[in-house]
Amino acid sequence: MSDIPSAADIERTEEFKKVFRRHPAGVAVITARRPDGTPVGFTATSVSSLAAVPPLVSFNMARVSSAWPAMEGTEHVLVHMLGVDDKELAIKMAGPAAERFVGDHWSPGPQGLPLLKGVPAWMLGRIVERVPVANNAVVVVEVEVGELGEYDEGLIYAERTYHRLGPEL
Repeated sequence: MSDIPSAADIERTEEFKKVFRRHPAGVAVITARRPDGTPVGFTATSVSSLAAVPPLVSFNMARVSSAWPAMEGTEHVLVHMLGVDDKELAIKMAGPAAERFVGDHWSPGPQGLPLLKGVPAWMLGRIVERVPVANNAVVVVEVEVGELGEYDEGLIYAERTYHRLGPEL
């Protein structure tokens, strides 16, 4: 008998979460608008490059998230890549939904979507696929346009805290 938990055991316990807390990930914020125009957004560590041609990115989210109805009903989203100077913005966008757009840290951007100010990069994309998986979804976005801001060292999330990249190995 092995001491290593089976995949089924990991999925059903806190161990699964602990494993991924030790897997550092870059931090991004996804924004959109509800049909009534209300801005929505959330902090994401699952943003990934899917393809270069055509330029595709994906992200994962819970379908019980307060932002899911907007993601399910919109055609376009903005994907913002965050740097270490954006730590407070990451915290705000992961906080209570009603407080995420209180303040002057954003303005209307392309397609009228909430554009976060001062981020190192952002991309406007059209959602091309929403794949339901259990209570979650994989969302695939084709990038239409983007912009680079001032360079900032990438913001990393691990062990439930934000970090900066360490020195090159």
